[in-house]
Amino acid sequence: MPDTELVAACRQGSAAAQEQLYRRFAPKMLGLCLRYLRHQFDAEDALARGFVKVFRCLGQFEGKGSLEGWVRCIMVREALNCLRRRESLTLSIEDCYTGHLATELPSAEVELQAADLLRLVQELPAGYRAVFNLCALEGYTHPEVAEMLGISEGTSKSQLSKARAVLQRQVAALHSSLSTSYAHAHVA
Repeated sequence: MPDTELVAACRQGSAAAQEQLYRRFAPKMLGLCLRYLRHQFDAEDALARGFVKVFRCLGQFEGKGSLEGWVRCIMVREALNCLRRRESLTLSIEDCYTGHLATELPSAEVELQAADLLRLVQELPAGYRAVFNLCALEGYTHPEVAEMLGISEGTSKSQLSKARAVLQRQVAALHSSLSTSYAHAHVA
């Protein structure tokens, strides 16, 4: 069923249409929520709350953009709300990494699996993780991120840079351990 027909049926209260909308977007939106939240149960909570908002606000969807983009926006905001409830987004200066901050992740000879990268992102401190997800994965600008998270634009830039530096170190460490394991396995 095309999005316009699906939205119309959902607005009329069709349970079958609501189920179809949920089944169409839930797997992808759960993955999105998992990028922001460390625990499966938090991501599932954000997903459920997000879909409640989707169905409650479906009358506001004007069809100017894609339905998926509209649902994604609601889910991002709900994941951030859940993150705010669970963890503080403000990092003290003492907690921040000081030193040279790289802007790009190193190229690794070993190809990392998506699950490895997701795990590394999930291990980031809450503030870094939120900014990294919004900027690097969702494509929001620093002014947009600052407004969404209630932080300054400078803090957004700083936390993105620090998140990239942390990820760079984690990827390098993972690459090093994989290379060492590979070398030991082939020496014997």
